[in-house]
Amino acid sequence: MAETVAERIAQVIGERIVSGELAPGTPLRQDRIAEEFGASHVPAREAFQLLRAQGLVINEPRRGMRVSPLDPASIQEIVEIRAALETLALKLAAPRMNAASFEKIEQALAAGDQAKSIAEWEGANRSFHRALVAPCKMPRLLTMLDDLQLANSRVIFAATRSAGWRPGSNHAHRQIVNALKNRDTGKAAALLDAHIRGLERTAGDGAHDVRRTDGRGNLDISIDRESSHNLGKGRY
Repeated sequence: MAETVAERIAQVIGERIVSGELAPGTPLRQDRIAEEFGASHVPAREAFQLLRAQGLVINEPRRGMRVSPLDPASIQEIVEIRAALETLALKLAAPRMNAASFEKIEQALAAGDQAKSIAEWEGANRSFHRALVAPCKMPRLLTMLDDLQLANSRVIFAATRSAGWRPGSNHAHRQIVNALKNRDTGKAAALLDAHIRGLERTAGDGAHDVRRTDGRGNLDISIDRESSHNLGKGRY
C-alpha cells in the first residue's frame, strides 16, 4: 500500500523528534509543516494525530501541538510498558520461529556490529527488536511495540548527544538469540526483560544528576562515557 502524504510527514517529523533535532517542548505549527511539505492543512493535521498516537507529540491547551517531554517519569513509563509487551510478544513468537526468522535476526545483529555511527546502530537495534517479535503475528501488538521502540530511541539519542558514542559488541542481543535457538523461551524472555530495563538503569545510575531538568520538566541527560558505551553493546 502506497504511503499517504500524512504518513510521510509523520515519518519525517517523527525521525526529527527521535534524533533530537526537534527538542522536547518544541512547538509544531500546522501551517509551517504544511508549507514545508507542500501539502494542505488536512494531511498536516492527520500527521499530528499519527504522531500523538506514537506518543511523540502532545496537544497542550492554549499552547498547541508540541514535542512530548522526555523526563524521568516518561522514561520509566516507556521501560515498564515496553518490557511487559515485548516479553509477551517474544513468548508468543518463539514457538513460531524458523530458519528464516533467525536469518533476519542475524542480519540485524551483523548490521549492529558493523555500525559506524549511533544512527546506524540504532537502526540496526530497531530491526533486531522487530525481528525478535515479528513471528508473533499480532499486528496490534507489533504496532504498539514499534511506537514504544521509537520512544526508546529518543532516550538513546539524548544520552549519546551528551556523552558521545563508541561502537561495541551485541553481547546482550546475542545472549537472547542463543536462548531462543536452544528453545529456552523462559530464559530468552528474562534476558530481554533485563535488557530493556537496562535503559532505565543507565538513565538513573549513569547520569550525573538524573533529576535535573531544563526548566520545562524535560530530563537533562548527562550520561557518563562508560554508560554511553553500553549503548553500543546491544544493551537496549
